[in-house]
Amino acid sequence: MHPAPSVIIFTTFSGLGFGLLFFLGLGQPPVTGFVAFVFYAIAYALAVGGLLASTFHLGHPERAWKAFSQWKSSWLSREGVCAVAALIVMGLYALGAVFLQSHWSLLGWIGAILSLATVFTTSMIYTQLRTIPRWNMNLTPAVFLSFSLAGGALLSGAETLAPWLLAVAGAVQLAYWAKGDRALESSGTNLGTATGLGRRGAVRAFEPPHTGTNYLLREFVHVVGRKHAQKLRTISFILAFVLPLLLILTPVSGAVIKHIFALFAVLSHLTGVVISRWLFFAQAEHVVGLYYGKR
Repeated sequence: MHPAPSVIIFTTFSGLGFGLLFFLGLGQPPVTGFVAFVFYAIAYALAVGGLLASTFHLGHPERAWKAFSQWKSSWLSREGVCAVAALIVMGLYALGAVFLQSHWSLLGWIGAILSLATVFTTSMIYTQLRTIPRWNMNLTPAVFLSFSLAGGALLSGAETLAPWLLAVAGAVQLAYWAKGDRALESSGTNLGTATGLGRRGAVRAFEPPHTGTNYLLREFVHVVGRKHAQKLRTISFILAFVLPLLLILTPVSGAVIKHIFALFAVLSHLTGVVISRWLFFAQAEHVVGLYYGKR
């Protein structure tokens, strides 16, 4: 599919922001006052900024509020409900930490669960799409959740958990790539099923069903060269997981140097995730491409 910048920003930054809110809700780090304000400001900037970016790829952003009414059937609507609930609950929890020097544990746990639920509902928007076999598998939610937790652990300074969560997220990413590369073929979808002519025998494309480009080709058929994709995967994996692990596990002396290493670990992880997200959309083979003989 065509990787729109807005949706890449949305899935990357909102996942990171809600991941940080998850750890803050659990009391990690146990900050209060102005330091707590800084942590919550970062978390809300990432989460809310990501959510706002998602409206830029809508045809009618002014109608986005109507999505909230479809929560019984729409994962997009459920995402909106969970996001608003998480932001409100964590906002109340933040008030206690910033202004009252208190951590209301029950409220924090509820906010943490809602934050993680928001990431899960985001992932299900893509997982439910049977027309894109690479997304339509159980590893898609695992990718979103593991990335959110790993990034949240890095931002919150959870030194004990961060290496483990980065390792888990890296393993999930490798599994997703391996299974995703076989997903279209394993789905049993081909040119015969795409055209409805498969029962008549082998089907091949003779002439394209159009004289020029169209919306479907622009938005749903985006082919990435295998060598190009493998190179980007390697860069993404190193930046998102390997380099951050090395930076946070390297023993250093001095608080300033330690904080610099932690900052570079976060920036490296963020850059790697952005590349991974670009591949997530760019390599998503929509079955409509079969109709045009593009798969």
